[in-house]
Amino acid sequence: MVQAAFTLGGELIEPGTRRQVDLPAAKLYTHAPLHIPVEIVHGRQPGPILLVCGAIHGDELNGVEIVRRLLKLPALSRLRGTLIAVPVVNVFGFVQQSRYLPDRRDLNRCFPGSESGSLGSRIAALLREELVDRATHIIDLHTGAIHRTNLPQIRSQLRRNAETQAMAEAFGVPVILNAELREGSLREYAQNRGVPVLTYEAGEALRFDEWAIAPGVRGIRRVMRLIGMLPADGRRRTPPAAEVANGSSWARAPIDGILRPRARLGARVAKGEVLGVVADPFGHDEAQVVASADGIVIGMSNLPLANEGEALFHVARYEEIDEVESAVESFQSRFDTPGA
Repeated sequence: MVQAAFTLGGELIEPGTRRQVDLPAAKLYTHAPLHIPVEIVHGRQPGPILLVCGAIHGDELNGVEIVRRLLKLPALSRLRGTLIAVPVVNVFGFVQQSRYLPDRRDLNRCFPGSESGSLGSRIAALLREELVDRATHIIDLHTGAIHRTNLPQIRSQLRRNAETQAMAEAFGVPVILNAELREGSLREYAQNRGVPVLTYEAGEALRFDEWAIAPGVRGIRRVMRLIGMLPADGRRRTPPAAEVANGSSWARAPIDGILRPRARLGARVAKGEVLGVVADPFGHDEAQVVASADGIVIGMSNLPLANEGEALFHVARYEEIDEVESAVESFQSRFDTPGA
């Protein structure tokens, strides 16, 4: 059975073809139009409609490269269903190398949006109507914020949707956070509609981290095989089962000063363990940054300069920490993750 043509932005994409469509987002001060580039890969046979998007925060670049590599996969010639690929969602922030829109709004807090609202609200409404509402599955690609780096991890609300949990496990990274929904986020809007959504977090803003990009491409491909968009590959090994974190917390700077980290990304830490030391430039005033629970360091600051109360080390808590430590070490050895 051949599926029907797919329409986006007034353009018709026939089965078995692919096309780039530029969605009109807004205009610059100069009256020049600004577009969100979208590529549609429309398979011959019916199947899921997967939305994969990057750079909803304009400075988070790893997702842009993940989408580019995804679109180069030869296996897409056998695609069932439709892949909607958006390498750069927040084109304003991307051009300015900024997380935010020009009015300092976070686009990922603007959903479902409004056609008569702020710039962020209007762009969110456009994305909702043209892309999100048409997707049956979504993978949203992120990195840590500026000067912070994240161990590759999946964040999703697993309890409400068994298919979401299956996708998270298939993705194949060692860390899964059962993360609550954030108001106004793409994930909150889509998941409240019953659409399974994964958020992939890996690496640092304004960087290309190969150890974050390669697992991202591989993980998306695994999910596409799971949901029937790509044929199964019996030669590939099933990724080790990932443990779901019970929760997570940030260890914060106890004083203003310069951080000397002791823990590394992916390290197993114990409650009360010293993760780093913050001191003034002379070393006279010094205080320890201490883990509040047993866990794995899944995110950390890369900037030595710290203000009191600033988040420095992100620690995920687990019941079966030995298994997680082993999975993280195996992952780091394969992908040359920092700290391996």
